[in-house]
Amino acid sequence: MADVQPNAEPPTPFGPREHREHRHEISSLAEFDRVATTGSLAGYRLQSLDLTTRTFALLATDATDSVFLGCVMEPDAAAKVRAGGALVFPPVPGLPFDPYHRALYTSDELFSGLLEAGYDATPDALTYRWFQETKAADDVVAGMLRSIHDDAVSDALDEHLAGAHVVGILGGHAQARGSDAYAGAARLGRRLSRDGLTVATGGGPGAMEAANLGAYTAPYDDTVLDEALELLSTAPHFSPSVTEWARAAFDVLRSRPGGGPSVAMPTWFYGHEPPNAFATHIAKYFVNALREEGLLARANAGVVFLPGAAGTVQEVFDAATLNYYRPQGDPTPMVLVNHRHWTETLPAWPLLRTLAAGHPMAGKITLVDSVDAVPEALAHLTGEAAGPGNGS
Repeated sequence: MADVQPNAEPPTPFGPREHREHRHEISSLAEFDRVATTGSLAGYRLQSLDLTTRTFALLATDATDSVFLGCVMEPDAAAKVRAGGALVFPPVPGLPFDPYHRALYTSDELFSGLLEAGYDATPDALTYRWFQETKAADDVVAGMLRSIHDDAVSDALDEHLAGAHVVGILGGHAQARGSDAYAGAARLGRRLSRDGLTVATGGGPGAMEAANLGAYTAPYDDTVLDEALELLSTAPHFSPSVTEWARAAFDVLRSRPGGGPSVAMPTWFYGHEPPNAFATHIAKYFVNALREEGLLARANAGVVFLPGAAGTVQEVFDAATLNYYRPQGDPTPMVLVNHRHWTETLPAWPLLRTLAAGHPMAGKITLVDSVDAVPEALAHLTGEAAGPGNGS
């Protein structure tokens, strides 16, 4: 038996430490072609690429310590890169989603086929059905694929939000289109987006959809949001028909293409609630806890809590826990909206204020009565001047 040095790093399929600390990702054929001309893919991570037309390059290129995630290759090329020290995770046939998804989703991708065949035929609905079936069967391979997918989505989300000032807007899914509360959440999303913040929501219906809608209409004249709210009011809720609810959203999108950016973070864990179509970048997860904590952790410009029920209450105290135990740095500002809701209907505010007493987070929480007061409240908590907003 060979001697093992006590301080030696154990061998791994990823090579020595100096390689692992300098990984690079390749997620386009153009980038592959650029790197392949150097003669070495060593240490690179290649994600969801069709490399069937790059066989010669693969045969001629060093692939030591590289990882191929869901890449399609000719058999000779796949055998060569494996023999050369690459780790290959092959595509998985028959899935309604790509577990190695290299970018954030779009609404067109998740709702593909909606207009022709209805929501039940879309990739979003089919993925939820697969999730339910494999979870019930306790399929270990399916669990692994879900984990790989969620990690890939988190990676894409971090790349997208790098350097952004992100404000989270959370609230109940029950706020119906056509209601004053829905319109208020939309105005808030529009105002914060116009102030230069990246709006991020839980990605579902109700208040979350409204905030993404507001961000989408931010580049347009104020009348565009009014027109959208009127059109959407014809399908106020995703029950009884997700198809009609989603089609109304796509009617708005077709009438005003190229709206403002925002992020949504929905989950197939609550797949009976469809994602909204107004976010331009969608990070959809299987594991709800990753989605919940991930949104709160990335909301570096603050989190706004609109009225909601159990899910929103959970999010309030998830954020409070992160702030309470934050080892360093400033706590994330938290703004709760609607005095009556948070002091009487679901009195989270008194408990939150008591919890914060004596901690740095005490100066980073506030309760306001309307969405119109949120921008100034956020500015006060962050110590910055409120933006002009270009209208509300």
